[in-house]
Parts: sequence; C-alpha cells; structure tokens
Amino acid sequence: MKWLFVLFALAAGALMPLQAGINLRLRASLGDPVWAAAVSFGVGTLALLGYLAAARVPLPSMAMAGSAPLWSWTGGALGAFFVFATIILAGQIGATSMMAWLLAGQMLAALVLDHYGLVSYQVHTVSWPRIAGVGLLLAGAFLVNKY
Repeated sequence: MKWLFVLFALAAGALMPLQAGINLRLRASLGDPVWAAAVSFGVGTLALLGYLAAARVPLPSMAMAGSAPLWSWTGGALGAFFVFATIILAGQIGATSMMAWLLAGQMLAALVLDHYGLVSYQVHTVSWPRIAGVGLLLAGAFLVNKY
C-alpha cells in the first residue's frame, strides 16, 4: 500500500514542472506573474468546488472551521506564493534547475519540521543518513544548476 502513495507522490511531483510551464505561458499572455498566479488559483478553486459538488461532500460547520488553529489558515497564502515563485523561477532558470532548488529547499525545511514535530508532523529525529540524503539532494541541485 505504501508504494501506491510513493507512485502518487511521483505523479504529483511530475506535474509540478508542467504546472509551472503552463503558468509561465499564462504569464506571457496576461503580462504579470501575480495575475497568472491568481488565475491559476481561481481555476484550481473552481475545480475543487466542482469536485466537492459532484462528490456531495458536506460543507464543514462553523464549529469545525473555528476549531482550526489560526496558523492553519495560511496554507493558501503559502500555496499562492509557491505558484508565483514557480512562474518567476521557470522563466529565469528553467524547469530542471527550478525543481532541483525547490526540492532542496523543501527537504531542508522538512528536516526541521520533522525533527521538531512542527505544524502537526510527527517527530522524526534528524539522523546522519537523513542529513546525508538531503546533502546529496543539495549536491544534485548544484550540479543541475551548473550543467
């Protein structure tokens, strides 16, 4: 079962540079990266609302929404920044370098989040093999960027 999630992660990851390229083209048409990100998020919101309606997922109650910690409402803003950043980066450094540096940044942050169990993650203490793995990803990002 775990391998299905790994394959799902690989598929989702493979769509990231495709999304960035699509949004880069949208930026060229709209003339601004923030407009491109806003339109991208708008289309994504419509797609999610369409799914919720088709699947007949009930609307959460106000009590459910109120029980979420304030910091948990920032995910959309972080997602918007990420989409905006990929639009800028894709046009400046290309898909491979963009993805290498994004992945390196994600892995560095993930080490800290896991180690301290922040923002709802279970604690996974930093170990030398994990540090070595992230170090190899950083080395890979340097190589991809250089060549």
